[in-house]
Amino acid sequence: MEKIILGIDPGTNLMGYGLLKVKDGKAQMLTMGVIDLRKFADGYLKLGHIFERVTGIIDGYLPDELAIEAPFFGKNVQSMLKLGRAQGVAIAAAIHHGVPIHEYAPMKIKMALTGNGNASKEQVAGMLQRLLRIPNEEMSKFMDATDALAAAYCHFMQAGKPESDVKYRGWKDFMNKNKERINSHGRTQKDTEKVTRENPCHSDTKDKTEDEDD
Repeated sequence: MEKIILGIDPGTNLMGYGLLKVKDGKAQMLTMGVIDLRKFADGYLKLGHIFERVTGIIDGYLPDELAIEAPFFGKNVQSMLKLGRAQGVAIAAAIHHGVPIHEYAPMKIKMALTGNGNASKEQVAGMLQRLLRIPNEEMSKFMDATDALAAAYCHFMQAGKPESDVKYRGWKDFMNKNKERINSHGRTQKDTEKVTRENPCHSDTKDKTEDEDD
């Protein structure tokens, strides 16, 4: 059986992506890279570019599944909301193409790759290079790209196990599983605090700002 897994690491300046080809139980990297959003001053133009680029990647590689890193919850509410929007647009592009989505917490991805939920980005990238036998010249200089590939590899490793923390199969399913995040006025700070309490595993992750995407 053969399938392609698209991994995405959401970001507001750089959004990483990585693609794995899985055949006969073995994974091989197809490509990885970043969607550069730094040239867009307007937040809404960034969101539009995310949708266009993710759509282009899906059309180009026809992935069977999407593995995306879940947003963490920290003290900087504004940065968190912007990151959540970026992740949501990437999810929307996948749903629009009928691609099943699987969401993983950053700590779970690190644990799956290195056995350490607090591993550094460099440690994750190094482990990926060894596991997938990626030549030095094909390694991306952006950790966002290797983080995205790590999400895809984490999903590959879940074969025969519960596949993800959360998965969505369409708009209705997404809305039913995110009622606390959706209302007539959008997410409020109260909603954010509620989600933070319900997801303590994210509490030790540093805040992602406009200048640095985790």
